[in-house]
Amino acid sequence: MYFIRTPFIVKKLFPNIIWEFPSNENSIFLTFDDGPHPQNTHFILAQLDKYNAKATFFCLGENAEKHPELILEILDRGHAIGNHGYRHLNGWKISAIDFIENYKKGNEILEHISGSEIKLFRPPYGKIKLSQISNLPSLIVLWSLMPGDFDVTISTEKCYNNAINNLCSGDIICLHDNEKALQHLAYCLPKWLEYIYNKGLKSNRIIL
Repeated sequence: MYFIRTPFIVKKLFPNIIWEFPSNENSIFLTFDDGPHPQNTHFILAQLDKYNAKATFFCLGENAEKHPELILEILDRGHAIGNHGYRHLNGWKISAIDFIENYKKGNEILEHISGSEIKLFRPPYGKIKLSQISNLPSLIVLWSLMPGDFDVTISTEKCYNNAINNLCSGDIICLHDNEKALQHLAYCLPKWLEYIYNKGLKSNRIIL
């Protein structure tokens, strides 16, 4: 189960997590988890280029190790990189020590490849304990809108409408750079970008 729009009460319970940005910025913030991926990342970057849209890619360290050239390509095209851990581990099911080690290993790999400090972190599945939060030096970024591109139980039209019918200026939108999401993204991402452009909104990367 997941919420298309993150409930207000959840955001209030965790005020130190970044969920969204002020709506008066007239921007939205596309984010892509789980990459890089040799086919999907190229597709996503090509679609973003068509609208001069910028995004933030929360990458797994183990995937970055396999495809360091894609990390550099993401950065060369003006997008931002965030840490998604080394492996895709559920923070609710592991100890604080194991969670922090997974975070550190992902960060070290991404910083080595990019040659710059990685300041943003998104826990896999968005699941993190208070004991883990208190030990993280990075800014934790979750989301305000999740259309469900990873959800194979919904139709592509439903995935498309989940975003269009709920989109607000300032939203951080959680999407995925993996094979499971490609079926929906192949149809939805070009149309979402066109919709965003026609609404006069700008897609920005997250820089804090």
